Amino acid sequence: MRTVTPGVVTLAAPHSHGTPVKYAVEEGLIEPGLALQVGLRGQVYSDADFDFAHEHKIQIITSEEFHCSGVDLVKRQLKKFRNRPTYVTLDIDVVDPAFAPGTGTPQVGGLSSAQILDLVRSLKGLKLVGCDLVEVSPPYDNGEITSLLAANLLFELLCLF
Repeated sequence: MRTVTPGVVTLAAPHSHGTPVKYAVEEGLIEPGLALQVGLRGQVYSDADFDFAHEHKIQIITSEEFHCSGVDLVKRQLKKFRNRPTYVTLDIDVVDPAFAPGTGTPQVGGLSSAQILDLVRSLKGLKLVGCDLVEVSPPYDNGEITSLLAANLLFELLCLF
């Protein structure tokens, strides 16, 4: 029986948060060409920071690119995932701290709550095998707006199954 390697869609902010994808590729857990990272931003010190991703055909859509092109850019990239089992991991720090302050690694320039909801809804049609939402930090969550957004995002993700 042939094993189908799943794809992975990562929605996260700091470039260093792409490290789990790097490890998963190195360990053969995911096929490199089937990894999409959306919303990366923050401190990048040289082009070498992206060398591994480029060498292994890991698609990266930065927050800046997302703001310029919108969810349609992501939808185009998602076509390669349509017939494959796909895991989605959503790091709440992909959202701008104005909309989700309750995270340990806030990075300005992120997606709005409306944009992340639209992005999650664009995943409809994928063969999802699992999902997670990480990095919500209640001690930093003024007014519980991050928790409210996270709960809504998880609801939207679960509705995709």
